[in-house]
Amino acid sequence: MAVKQVLEHPISQVLTNIIYSARLQSAAPLDYATPSFPSLYWPYKAKPGVANYLYDTYDIWRFTLLWTLMIYAICHIVVVVFAVLMQLGKGKKAWKYVWTFPIIYCAIAGVEALLAGSIVGLILGAVYNAGYFRMSTWFPFIWALINVLVLITSSFSIEGGL
Repeated sequence: MAVKQVLEHPISQVLTNIIYSARLQSAAPLDYATPSFPSLYWPYKAKPGVANYLYDTYDIWRFTLLWTLMIYAICHIVVVVFAVLMQLGKGKKAWKYVWTFPIIYCAIAGVEALLAGSIVGLILGAVYNAGYFRMSTWFPFIWALINVLVLITSSFSIEGGL
C-alpha cells in the first residue's frame, strides 16, 4: 500500500512529468519545414540558410526511395536499350517478343528500387533519429547510387578468376 501511495502522490507525478518532458522529441528546429524533393545544394561556400537538412524518418525514407527509383529506372533503361539493340540482326521472329523487354525491365527496376530504397531509407532514418542528427539532402542521393552500384556488382559472377 505504501508504494501505491507514493506513486499517486502529486509531487511524484510532477517529477515524472518533468522527467518525460525533458526528453528531446525532435532535433529539428522550431521553424523547420521539409525541403522540396531534390533540394540538392552545393555544399562548398554555401551561404547561411541555404543548406537543406532532413530530420524526420519519413522524409529521409521518401527522399531515399525517390532517388533510388529514379536512378534504378535510368540504369535499367540503359540496359534495356542495349538488350533491344542486340536483337536488331535476329530477324522478324525475335521482334515478336522484344517489345516485352522494356515492360519486364521497368517492372523489375520498380520492385528492386522499392525494396532497396525502403530498407536503406528506413535504416538511415532510424540511425539518424536515434542520434538526433540532421541529414543533408545529398545523403539519400548518395545511398541511391550505392544501391545501384551494389546491384551492378552483384550482377557479375565473382567465382571465376581473371
